[in-house]
Amino acid sequence: QVQLVESGGGLVQAGGSLRLSCAASGRTVSSYALGWFRQAPGKEREFVLAINWLGSSTVAADSVKGRFTISRDVKNTVYLQMNSLKPEDTAVYYCAARKYSTSSDVHEYDYWGQGTPVTVSS
Repeated sequence: QVQLVESGGGLVQAGGSLRLSCAASGRTVSSYALGWFRQAPGKEREFVLAINWLGSSTVAADSVKGRFTISRDVKNTVYLQMNSLKPEDTAVYYCAARKYSTSSDVHEYDYWGQGTPVTVSS
């Protein structure tokens, strides 16, 4: 069992930056890949970034490459650094976990956090 708690969401102006955190806990959490997804109103949940269990490999959606980065620390907190934010980045951001390797498929993640909202004003 893995528990995920996101934090750091809020309101930011276009062009600004925000850092989201996801505290992951559980006996075997160090063997899980962690990912970020987002869901805008009326849209399906979409992949953003993910990092593998070792922290050695990441994968990013094309829409955020060059603007967002993901990292994880030894306490298994995963961070989403978001720079050059755009109004279209407005969404609820979710942290998710799956065993070992990264995936961009929302269906391949076993555990989810409650989400943290991000609003980017123009």
